[in-house]
Amino acid sequence: MAMLSSGYAVDLGDEPALIDESGETTWAELDERINRLVHAFRAAGLGAGDTVAIVAGNRREWFELLNAFGHMGVTYVPVNWHWSAEEIAYVLDDSDSTAVIAGHRFVDVVTEALADPLVTGVELSIAIGDTVPTGFAAYEEFLAGGDAAEPDDQQLGGPMFYTSGTTGHPKGVRGALSGATGAAPDLMKLVAAGFGELLPPGGRSLLCGPIYHSAQWAFSWLPMINGSSCVMRHRFDQAEVPRLIDSYGVTNVHLVPTQFKRMIDLPDEVRAEFDGSSLTTVWHGAAPCPPEVKRRMIDWWGPIVNEYYGSTEGSVISTITSEEWLERGGSVGRPLPVMEVIVVDDAGTRVEQGREGTLYFRNLLGTDFEYHKAPEKTAEAHLEPGVFTTGDIGYLDDDGYLWLSDRKIDMIISGGVNIYPAEIEGVLNVHPAVADAAVFGVPDDEFGEQVKAALVLHDGRAPSDELATDILRYCREHLAGYKVPRSVDWADELPRTGTGKIQKRKLRDPYWAGLDRRI
Repeated sequence: MAMLSSGYAVDLGDEPALIDESGETTWAELDERINRLVHAFRAAGLGAGDTVAIVAGNRREWFELLNAFGHMGVTYVPVNWHWSAEEIAYVLDDSDSTAVIAGHRFVDVVTEALADPLVTGVELSIAIGDTVPTGFAAYEEFLAGGDAAEPDDQQLGGPMFYTSGTTGHPKGVRGALSGATGAAPDLMKLVAAGFGELLPPGGRSLLCGPIYHSAQWAFSWLPMINGSSCVMRHRFDQAEVPRLIDSYGVTNVHLVPTQFKRMIDLPDEVRAEFDGSSLTTVWHGAAPCPPEVKRRMIDWWGPIVNEYYGSTEGSVISTITSEEWLERGGSVGRPLPVMEVIVVDDAGTRVEQGREGTLYFRNLLGTDFEYHKAPEKTAEAHLEPGVFTTGDIGYLDDDGYLWLSDRKIDMIISGGVNIYPAEIEGVLNVHPAVADAAVFGVPDDEFGEQVKAALVLHDGRAPSDELATDILRYCREHLAGYKVPRSVDWADELPRTGTGKIQKRKLRDPYWAGLDRRI
């Protein structure tokens, strides 16, 4: 395959490329399995321009599929496996997926999603594992039916990640690598080469966060294109991670602050067993990290803990090393050489360096993104073509370091996962007892933020623990578990502006009073 043409399949043929709970796949085996998948999917009618959804945990087959679709011009959608059948059905329909691939843990929820009247375009369903429901093809049998020869007419394909929507439904993010661009797969090698500045070629990655997240995808698969093998686990286990690093000689890992916190809370005797001599690079991002947690990780693992700031839409924007962070804790580092940071005021006018404003970014390589089927949302996220915002507020200091000071949009980041309140409010407002609802983030020592709901009840309904339990149960029936509020506040009315917009700052600020950050 083109992505393995540097010689990994030959030079590293018998060495493991992929390792999960159930076994290993060598580089030579991986090369053959990718070829077979390409031929099998083409025989099933899939080709450049098509879209495929994948609902599977961290497992070796994921990387086989990434490489196969990456050579077919196919767009693949990494689906959040925590989503309900209703949420999955929406994405299958919105993404125009013609095929879906389900891991053994998720065949039931995918089967339920496929039965939704909304889903009409899926023509091929494949199940990975021993559980193969009626109407699904078995992954191994499907793969075995493909030819092992090198496919011709290779074309670049890539991911379309879905981010939670500010107005209810999630949005698909189409970037330069999303597929059907007519570009050769070798373009991905150029992207990976640039990523090599963050993670040196070779080595071994540890994937211990969900691959449906764009950061986990980037920090495991892009290094693989540069010859890095990958050890993966479906679930994060704080005691297992240090053992995996030592046992497999892991050189690099991506973690989120919640995972840091859980590991430093391990018993002293467990942490003392960690050698860590193979580990050269640790990256973290996706959510603010409490300073004391980060200091303790640096004390334990050494000055190899690096932080990045970025987004699904804009990839990595800035980075900061341990040494830099210890000197100026709180900054998210200097922008990458290919990223321009633009700070503007509410009128859209650029402000001088050091002044706070809405942050916009431009990738100097010319790459950009759009929201699938949402040109109005794409326009809202852009100051001008190629200049986009994450919705954050901040500034650049005199030395060119980027600082975040607030979040302009009502996003909650809990455990590194973006949660948009509008979707939750939409569910709460349908409950028969709820007259008005506001959802916002409050501090959480482990997850950074947790979801809280402030509710106004209809006349004749009184607040009670029983009612709160019923409302939260209702939320679980319609939302992924991580979106369900952890607690409820009762209110006689919600603070609103003269135009009717809820003033969430007034609800949120009391919970953040006395802390050294606003987000």
